[in-house]
Amino acid sequence: MDSRYARYTQALSDGVLNSPGEVDSLLRHAVEAQAAKLSGRASHQIGHVPAALEGYITKVALSAYKVTDQDIEALCAAGYSEDAIFELTLSAALGAGMARLERGLSALKGEIDAAQSH
Repeated sequence: MDSRYARYTQALSDGVLNSPGEVDSLLRHAVEAQAAKLSGRASHQIGHVPAALEGYITKVALSAYKVTDQDIEALCAAGYSEDAIFELTLSAALGAGMARLERGLSALKGEIDAAQSH
């Protein structure tokens, strides 16, 4: 990542993943890592994402425009509050977005793996 933006992306990441919230920080980190992996980041999984969240995280990471009221209702029925769902959605979007940004910057530098990794 370009050093001139590194502190901004770190502040964004810290705000989403480490600030106080409804969802434990470890789960937010796990969601971010899973979404990043789905979006092409070659990284290890941090923590465990509950089965009730896996489909939703995949949908947010790969096709967020397909998220429906029914998806949110299913998470509410599984015991997640609207604030928790918001935090989980931000974590997944952060992981997916940053992974795509990293791949794009790598491609601009001419790194072969960036173009072939997904």
